Amino acid sequence: MSRHRSPLTAVALWFGLMAQALAAELPRPSPELAVNLPGGKQALLSQYRGKVVAVIFILTYCPHCQRAIGCLIKDQNELGARGFQVLASAIEDMAPVALPNFLKTFNPPFPVGLNDQKTALDYMEHPIALIPHMPLVAFVDRQGTIRAQYEGDSPLLSEAQMEKTIHDKIEELLKPASAPPKKTAAKRK
Repeated sequence: MSRHRSPLTAVALWFGLMAQALAAELPRPSPELAVNLPGGKQALLSQYRGKVVAVIFILTYCPHCQRAIGCLIKDQNELGARGFQVLASAIEDMAPVALPNFLKTFNPPFPVGLNDQKTALDYMEHPIALIPHMPLVAFVDRQGTIRAQYEGDSPLLSEAQMEKTIHDKIEELLKPASAPPKKTAAKRK
């Protein structure tokens, strides 16, 4: 048996290393994001400052994206009163045509609009040379910092883990920040 690697293995290894080298830095300040809503309005990420926000980029026809939206609908209904908000955006070319049926089918209790793929990849700091695996999900804390992000091929977004991963990340970010330790005056003798 030969111990030499095939050229395909070398290329796959190179792309894997490049993906790690080009991975988005976390945590990082979230840039502004404008999601174009049906009816010509926009939802701005900045309007949710002070809340924990899950930003999700989807393909309306993607079963994995639909499952993630289902998880986020459940979390929005359960955790919205505690300061959680979802902002969703469809990014496929036919999103303007597909979105009305998607909204009718899923009836999400949060804004769902559309953006182009470049906007999503720029927001996620996704390497342009690599194909994104959908959905793309970013978790933004109350101060506007992206604390975590995942894409569809992450083991954390597998069918078996998705609901728990999403819920646990939201719960983690909803916890009150621990107060800094109080300074105490030195005792005089």
